Amino acid sequence: MPVLNIAMVGTDDLAREIAKPTDQRDVHTYVHKESGPDGPRILSLIRPAKYPDRLRPLLNALSAARVGIIEISEINATLGETLVAFASANITKGIGIINAPQGGWVDEEQAKMLFQQAGLEKWIFASTDGIELRNTLYQFMDDIADDLSAIANAPLVIPVDQHFNVKGIGLVAIGYVQSGTVNVHDEVLLLPANGTGNAKSLQVMDDDVPSAVAGDRVGLALRNAKEEHLGSGSLLVHPAVEDKKTGTSIPLAVVAHEQSLMKLNRSPFQKRTLVEGDVVHASVDLQFVVGRVSSAHGDEFTIKWDSPLFIRRQNPEPTLIAQLDSKPRIMGSAELIEN
Repeated sequence: MPVLNIAMVGTDDLAREIAKPTDQRDVHTYVHKESGPDGPRILSLIRPAKYPDRLRPLLNALSAARVGIIEISEINATLGETLVAFASANITKGIGIINAPQGGWVDEEQAKMLFQQAGLEKWIFASTDGIELRNTLYQFMDDIADDLSAIANAPLVIPVDQHFNVKGIGLVAIGYVQSGTVNVHDEVLLLPANGTGNAKSLQVMDDDVPSAVAGDRVGLALRNAKEEHLGSGSLLVHPAVEDKKTGTSIPLAVVAHEQSLMKLNRSPFQKRTLVEGDVVHASVDLQFVVGRVSSAHGDEFTIKWDSPLFIRRQNPEPTLIAQLDSKPRIMGSAELIEN
């Protein structure tokens, strides 16, 4: 069933107007299901509850999302950073919702101007009405249906954000399918450990399913996999194929970067310039990897990563670059070339 993942920066109260809460960790999730012309369709809100204190939950939400919601209770530095983050993640469709606290006031024209300056000029503004918001989000889903279908047919990439052993089932890995499709009995490679496993069973929305596609949050029960091969930043991909008999050659879906040439698309609100020796954080496909600038020439840099950063071989998503002591912390998005 089609799933639209929505990154939301806003209150729990507003999220509950749109969908029902399902998981309350660093990133709170909410789900709404409706029947469409071709069967059930799901809206999945991903709300980084610990943002702005912690940046990574927001970056993880943006990695998994296709559209966005930003609730505006005041115009301040956090709103500016939020706008920068969504724009850098190329979230071009979204909804701004002005919702000033009782006795407060937000200048709507100023808010709209900030959205335009950040690069979110195609976003729309709406009220807090849950039915209206759901209708708009389903319209977004229809608008990007072709994109959602195409990414489901791309090579498999699943970042793992939870894993544990379940009695009677074994090792279970949970994560968002970022691209591609995984089927029961598929062989998968566990990166960066290069361990292997077999998808014994799959669960989406607590239902056993034969396959999970891009957008789904899936739990994979893994046969013949070792727990020590999973950790923070692990990815599941299909193994490479080299079949000399048939002449079939399919490389891994991702390329491991130990060092990258980086071209930075700097945020319009970012005044800081990176220099040699600076420490940066890269966020892509729910990875959060530390790197150091080894050379700088304008907005082109060489970055040495502390651990491998995996970039999709085909149609890579924007890599967000952050400096945790900058304001805003998001430097912008980057194109990375293995060096």
